[in-house]
Parts: sequence; C-alpha cells; structure tokens
Amino acid sequence: MLDFKAISDNCPFRVVEDTGAASCKSTPGQFRESFGSSKRYTLSPNVPREQLGDRFIPCRAGSNLLAKFIAVADADKPSKKPEAIQDPALEPLPNGFLTKEEQQMNSYSQLLKTQLLQSDSDSENVCLNQVGCEIQGVMGNANNSLKKNLFRFKQSVRKSDPNCVGTGLLGIDQSKFCSREESAQALTRNISKVPFKILDAPQLQDDFYLNLVDWSSQNLLSVGLGPSVYVWSACTSKVTRLLDVEEEQDSISSIAWSQRGYHLAVGLNSGITQIWDVQQQKQVRTMDGHLDRVSSCAWNESILSTGSKDRCILHHDIRSSEDYMMKLLGHKQEVCGLKWSFDGKQLASGGNDNKLFLWNLQSGTMPLAKFSDHQAAVKAIAWSPHQYGLLASGGGTADRCIKFWNTLTCECTMSLDTGSQVCNLMFSKNGNELVSTHGYSLNQIILWKCPRMAKVATLTGHTYRVLYLSMSPDGETIVTGAGDETLRFWNVFPPAKERSANVFGCSSGLIPTSMDVR
Repeated sequence: MLDFKAISDNCPFRVVEDTGAASCKSTPGQFRESFGSSKRYTLSPNVPREQLGDRFIPCRAGSNLLAKFIAVADADKPSKKPEAIQDPALEPLPNGFLTKEEQQMNSYSQLLKTQLLQSDSDSENVCLNQVGCEIQGVMGNANNSLKKNLFRFKQSVRKSDPNCVGTGLLGIDQSKFCSREESAQALTRNISKVPFKILDAPQLQDDFYLNLVDWSSQNLLSVGLGPSVYVWSACTSKVTRLLDVEEEQDSISSIAWSQRGYHLAVGLNSGITQIWDVQQQKQVRTMDGHLDRVSSCAWNESILSTGSKDRCILHHDIRSSEDYMMKLLGHKQEVCGLKWSFDGKQLASGGNDNKLFLWNLQSGTMPLAKFSDHQAAVKAIAWSPHQYGLLASGGGTADRCIKFWNTLTCECTMSLDTGSQVCNLMFSKNGNELVSTHGYSLNQIILWKCPRMAKVATLTGHTYRVLYLSMSPDGETIVTGAGDETLRFWNVFPPAKERSANVFGCSSGLIPTSMDVR
C-alpha cells in the first residue's frame, strides 16, 4: 500500500512505492493495521522517474493552508518587505487583540471548520467580521480545529449504530460492510404490528413436528388441513382443493414445493410420499420406504429428501423408478427439520433427539458433522442466502436458543436465548435479517437484524404456538400458521431494490381479505 508525506510546503514532492507494504491479497484486518500505523515510507525528491507510482494523491496534513489563505488575502495589495508569518499557536496579546495575520488565521479556521466539519458556529464565539475585530473566545479552540483531518478517505462506523457493531455470524467483523444508507433504512422502516390478511384454516394441526404450509415460486400457497391439501393463489385469491387421502385413518403430515413451483411433494401419516402436478391437478408419483409418518420434505432439483418418525432420511430421485436412492441413518428419534443449502451441496437435518446433522450426496450415508449443543428438539433450520456456509438452528421448549453455525469450520459462532420455544427460522432474501416464530409461552413472531441479532420488531396475534412459516416469492411477505386454525400474512421484510409490482400482481398491495381456506 502507499503512504504519502510532504517534504515541505513550497517544494513539490515525489512519492515512491514501498515494496514492503501490504499486497493486494492482504486481509481487511491487515489493511487496517497498515493504514492505522505510524510507519512512514521513504520519500525522496531525487528518485528516478521510472520508480514513481502510477497516480498522485495529495496529502493535506503537511500543508500550511493558513499561510496560503493569508497569501490570497494579500495578493491585491502593493508589495512590501516580506514579514514573518506568525505561528497560530502563539498566545494572544495582553490587551485581548490579535495581529492581522492571527485574526486571518482564526477566521479561516472557523470558516473551514464550519463548512467542512459541519460544526456549530454558535458554540465558537469568534467574530468573522473585518480585520481588527476582537476575539471573544479562546485562541485554543481555533488551533484545535487544525489537528482534525479535513479530507477523509474512509468513513468511520458510528458506535451508536446497532446494525453495524459486533462480530459477524461467521466469526468475522462485518462492521466495515455496513453502509449508512442500510442502517438508516433499518432504523426508519415502518413495520406493521398487525397482519394485513387473515385466512381461516380449519383442521390445521397443532403439532410441533409437522410442516404443513409452503409458498411456491409460482405464488401459490399450499396448506395441509386434516386429510386434504388446499392451494390458494395469491394473485386471484382462488382456492383449489388438490387432494384428499383415500384412507380414513390417514392425514397430511408435510408438504413442500419444488424450486420451480410446478410439483408439490406431500408426505402422509402412513409413510407414503406423493408427487403432484398442480397445473394438471393429478398425481404423478407415489414413493414408499418409510415405516412411519413423513414429517419433513426438502427439494434439491430432482432430488427429494424426506425425514420420518422412523428416524430415517431418504433421498428420492423422481426421475428413477426406484422408491429411493439413498437411506441416511443418524438420528435416534423423529426427523422433523430438513433444509438443503442454496447451492444444493449440503443438507441440514434436525430431530427430536436434540441433534443437528450435516450431509451431502458425495459423502454417502456418513454425516459431515454432528452438533449436540441444543437441549431440545431441532425443527427450525435456515440457511443464509447472503453468507456462504452460515446455518441457523432453533431449539424447542427446553432449549429456547437460536444458534448460528459456520459449516466450513463446524463451529458454533453465536447462541441467543429467545425466552420461548423456537418453531421456525427464515432469512430474508432482500436484506440481512432473520425472522423467527415461537411457541410456548409467548407465541410471538420476531424480526432480527443480523449480524448483531438486534430485535427490529415483535409481532403478536396468534393465540397458539406459531408452528408454520413460509415466505412469498418476492421476499417481502411471510405467512404464519398456528393451532388457532388461522393463517396470517405480514409485511416484515424490505422490498428488493428493483421491483415494480408486488407478489400479489398489483402495485397497491391490496388483496381480498374475505377469502377463507377450507
């Protein structure tokens, strides 16, 4: 890196590049250390031209701008014998007045401080009238302004900013990545504390281990109600009953949309997994393999992973005629949480045995990592779309904690006690925020600002545990479901930078509120 220093005020200076400076491959921490050090590199006016740097950056720290200001003021006056410039650090005269040069220095200092540093001119009782005015303040106030940097090449982070202070969730200091615009938006954004729409959802089960609500990329919301699956269109508010299970004792235990949003996976209480084409409204596949209910599903392109109460995880390839292609054994109790990472390389699974596992297709049936820090069932799992390798997990009633994991180093980077059962976690697509839903005993929905995990908003309304959570394809709206048999829609996340219409197909965001899911 380069550092510059003036040789003198009236002599043009040259700079040379120090070969021992930090290279372009240095880390941000190394860059701060080099930038903030007191080491000065060699400057010489006699350096050959071929050793000069490729650009010139002036440094105002070594220039006497006050002397140049006086020279401009006296430019139009007749020439006279040059006088020595008074040092601004001299003490004021005994009668309370300063010389002409000292008054000009003080006037220039105050003007420069007011215009560039945006200081309060009223606090400095300095008269800026014609030469010869009496100084009412203290001479030291003007001199102290000379010590401040008038030209800054890096914005410092305000310590009072709650969004830009602290260590990142991956164990990296991310304060330098926060901009003032993002901080101001987070502090001034108005989040409604009431849902803008409520749907009636009868027979929505109050079971912590099930996953019965999912929102597709085609803007279709699917809900499992008892033995049936209903699909609600957010654009038209049309409700369609997609299927009913044939057996009387059977019921829906999990649902999940594929990434493209055309196929819906339905897990049944009997252990069967069905694949439905929603556009054609017909069943295209039936896959067996589980001995108990299928409580969780997760898609990875053509691979469908299912977790069951029989403690197994099955990988189904919907292109193959086989029921499943791989069987994963590791959990000792029901597998209630499954999430593939956004790059499709890692699968996170949580179970009622308080364990969190990491898998991938290349490692076969052996897990990549096993985490045992939670003290209750792990259903809430979320991968960050902004930081590679960042995984969040939440524990049940006996744990109540949200933990963040660096899956590259297999370390827990942060743990936060929320005070209540963590049912779901989901990262925002449009900003560095996280939403969590809770059960016993607060039944809240909390919006967090990452990486400091400061509360942005707390939403209430459900009278039962908020067991289900999904997000709209535009990333602005979330839907929550609870045992009170209602679905509530909230606007919690900021909009994307480039978006003209919202998820409901209109610019106003208003949708009918009288439609019920039945």
